[in-house]
Amino acid sequence: MSRLTLLKKSLQKWENIQKEIDDARTLRELLAGDNDENALKEIELSEAKILKDFRALEIEAKLSGEHDISNAIVSIHAGAGGTESCDWADMLLRLYVRWSERKGFKVNMTDILPGDEAGTKSVTFVVSGEYAYGLLQSELGVHRLVRVSPFDANKRRHTSFASVDVIPEIEDDVEIKIEDKDLRIDTYRSSGAGGQHVNKTESAIRITHLPTGIVVACQIERSQMKNRATAFKLLRAQLYELEQDKKRQSVEKHYDEKGSIAWGNQIRSYVFMPYQLVKDHRTGAEVPQVDLVMDGEIDAFIEAFLDWKLAGKPKRQ
Repeated sequence: MSRLTLLKKSLQKWENIQKEIDDARTLRELLAGDNDENALKEIELSEAKILKDFRALEIEAKLSGEHDISNAIVSIHAGAGGTESCDWADMLLRLYVRWSERKGFKVNMTDILPGDEAGTKSVTFVVSGEYAYGLLQSELGVHRLVRVSPFDANKRRHTSFASVDVIPEIEDDVEIKIEDKDLRIDTYRSSGAGGQHVNKTESAIRITHLPTGIVVACQIERSQMKNRATAFKLLRAQLYELEQDKKRQSVEKHYDEKGSIAWGNQIRSYVFMPYQLVKDHRTGAEVPQVDLVMDGEIDAFIEAFLDWKLAGKPKRQ
């Protein structure tokens, strides 16, 4: 039902944009030959909205990963460098909070460790909203800052590093389906204590889950029915734990891309001096307006990352 709801919502978005296009076409026909500035402005606004909505849908169409629609758990850790790196981590925190606000996402802080003098040593927060993880996965890695340090009395240029971890928030609602065709159920006589009935009747149960090879058994009850019920509980618990292990492995693979918080591992550089430029070293995307980026304008990097990922991840630049 959750999947159905998601697909209906996605379809509704495409139907809405089709309606916007039809309305814009009708408006153009009605105002054809009309040089009134207000009318022309209305057409421009209408078509600008269509373009914006279409680009949002285009990005959404690239988010097909298992957890892309999930909320995102983001952690920022300052690298070596004391106050300078802690201040950089704090700047990144502000960047992602501002970006989330622009998207209409909700941000909940879960843990924060302030720096000794200023800034933040580490912080973890949850960004809640559709496709929050799918969009923010582009930020996983080491971020490098080059600037004249406000903490240096001699106004020297400093390089600082901070790492950003992004993982999906996975709901703890795993449904364990056990198909009869996947089971082999054996009955046998109990080998334990329990009196004449337990030892002389096949009340013990052994269940083998064929797809996984998991085997559970129960022989402590006098009744085969009770042993069967207990064995199924054991099987469900083991299958649930197996599912959790798969999810943990799926999440942990993202950390392999991060690397250590140091020179040579950065995914993106933010240069304030001697020139202004933000460059993503994976995709080659560049934005010269550093202030805009630090105010949360990172969609250009997100879009470039999604294209880079779909293209098979060319070499870093």
